[in-house]
Amino acid sequence: MNVQTPVNPDVAKIANLFERTRGRTTRLVAPLTAEDMMLQSMQDASPAKWHLAHTTWFFEEFILRKRLPDYQSPDDRFAVLFNSYYVQAGPRHARDKRGLISRPDLEAVRSYRLHVEDALRALLETGRDDTPEIADLVELGCHHEMQHQELLVTDLLHGLSYNPLLPAYLEPATPPKRRPAELHFERFDGGLHSFGFDGGGFHFDCEGPRHQAFVAPFALANRPVTNREWIAFMEDGGYDSAPLWLMDGFARAQRDDWQHPLYWWQQDGAWWSFTLRGAQPVDLDAPVVHVSYYEADAFARWAGARLPTEHELELAAQDTPITGNFLDDGHLMPLPGAGLWGDVWNWTQSAYAAYPGFKPAEGAIGEYNGKFMVNQFVLRGGSCATPVEQMRPTYRTFFYPHQRWQMLGLRLAKDV
Repeated sequence: MNVQTPVNPDVAKIANLFERTRGRTTRLVAPLTAEDMMLQSMQDASPAKWHLAHTTWFFEEFILRKRLPDYQSPDDRFAVLFNSYYVQAGPRHARDKRGLISRPDLEAVRSYRLHVEDALRALLETGRDDTPEIADLVELGCHHEMQHQELLVTDLLHGLSYNPLLPAYLEPATPPKRRPAELHFERFDGGLHSFGFDGGGFHFDCEGPRHQAFVAPFALANRPVTNREWIAFMEDGGYDSAPLWLMDGFARAQRDDWQHPLYWWQQDGAWWSFTLRGAQPVDLDAPVVHVSYYEADAFARWAGARLPTEHELELAAQDTPITGNFLDDGHLMPLPGAGLWGDVWNWTQSAYAAYPGFKPAEGAIGEYNGKFMVNQFVLRGGSCATPVEQMRPTYRTFFYPHQRWQMLGLRLAKDV
């Protein structure tokens, strides 16, 4: 297809981002069968087919329907099927029943994506007075789709893990040789510092406003906790030692019989894990992954340390180049030698809450982040399933303390 480049350089930049983002999603689902695309293993996870449709609905709902009075959707019922949680955008199909949407079929969803993409390209090329506003919404939609790219592969991993055949999303591959890093703690001075987004470029609303906060002197581990260290915790009875745990966490661990990270099992005296590249021996020097906040907090207490705050991690990241193992690298698993960025998201002890002066946008688009600011914890740093284009020192993601299916890990911090 011939894609005309908008004349306005700022709009051209967003049009290019749109093409890259949509292309990445297409490549991610290329190895999947139609049956794979229907998997929904729990309420927190969604089928890959639904991710394809929902990220398309986002552009349709918040741009095309609002900006093009004559726009025609291939099927107006898609607005109900593929809305996620935007109450002001209208009714929604039940979240835990997305795997039952066998119709429209996969080809209809692919056709829906192409229809919306063509309409959006044409809209960006028109040179309207509101084109800058449209470009801003397209940029938001692209970053929204990047978040769903990460969810797509982690949701798929969870679904495939229930298959006794242990099918691989991608063929096993020999990871690059990376030396494990010796653990040490880097000291950071305390004081009054500024946090939150400040400057040009994209950011989500929850990353601002810029504000000041006091941070006491602290020390931060140079790398995440490894599988070798986690096994030592397990062998020392960490999962059964109530004094190490928060009460809610220990109750959850006992209820769900947690004795190791998600997807692990022991075979012939060695630990194995199910990954996006199939069953793999646990790499002892790679960062531990698929552990909840509760587990991370208990481990930190066992290790004589604590989880960092999100302000501490942001302070450490401000002058650190964003290089690491991300989705774009194609490994799709943590590797030894991890630094501050990539491989695994780092749990923090910071509750996900609004920064001082935060105000959500008007309308349904304002439901993107603000209404989730309760009962969750912030993570920082990105993972092996995160597009690197999303990352910046202020980026915050958030999950409930019991959740484990994302690429969730930890690094230790200490008071100085």
